[in-house]
Amino acid sequence: MAMSKAVRRRRPPASLAVAVDLVIFTVRNGRLQVLLIERGNLPYRGEAALPGGFVRDGEALGAAARRELREETGVGGGSLHLEQLHAYGEPGRDPRGRIISIAYLAFGPDLPVPQAGTDASAAHWIPVSSVLDGQITLAFDHEEILRDGLERVRSQIEHTTIAAAFCKEPFTIADLRQIYEAVWGVPLDPSNFRRKVMKTEGFVVPIGERRSPDIGRPAALFRRGLAKTLTPPLTRLGSIAQLLADDEKLT
Repeated sequence: MAMSKAVRRRRPPASLAVAVDLVIFTVRNGRLQVLLIERGNLPYRGEAALPGGFVRDGEALGAAARRELREETGVGGGSLHLEQLHAYGEPGRDPRGRIISIAYLAFGPDLPVPQAGTDASAAHWIPVSSVLDGQITLAFDHEEILRDGLERVRSQIEHTTIAAAFCKEPFTIADLRQIYEAVWGVPLDPSNFRRKVMKTEGFVVPIGERRSPDIGRPAALFRRGLAKTLTPPLTRLGSIAQLLADDEKLT
């Protein structure tokens, strides 16, 4: 009898759908930018959103993320650093029903101009600052996903050499510094930054050539090294503290 009561009290499993959303970063014109689409379908038709869509039957999550990126924006994901960011499944996050989204993070150097497709009516690179300061609002919970992706990238370039993935090779130390400045959103002292980079074995490798600037001394050119981690790390707080200390010396 007890067993039959337990069976009667058992609830049917909730009806769930699985989607993927993508936070794609690049640095264009010295600014950190994110790839956004204009939704062509309900809900939130005409509003800005991250690229993404539903996972098909029998489709792996990573394959779904790359397919949605290609179909909605025309940007190929084969050469991008792509990783899972987080799962988002709060009830009510999507008016269509209970939808769990697996967010993916990707970034690369100066990615191409996107071309809208499938259910996206437009696709654009947008400065991340335009979302953070409220100029652009995103559909669903995509601002939360964007902020989580931004924090992941900011943390990663503190502890790993992944910032060099934003640079087209060959690059200068100034090019690399501009990536840190764009991602962190703070200016860095050039001399201090160069010293830290050059002290990290395998971060960058000189190629024995120089880039001739319009004005000043030609800058040495580098490629990415084999190192994966930064020891010691290039921390945001440390960089800001050094900048403030340098400013204090000038006053």
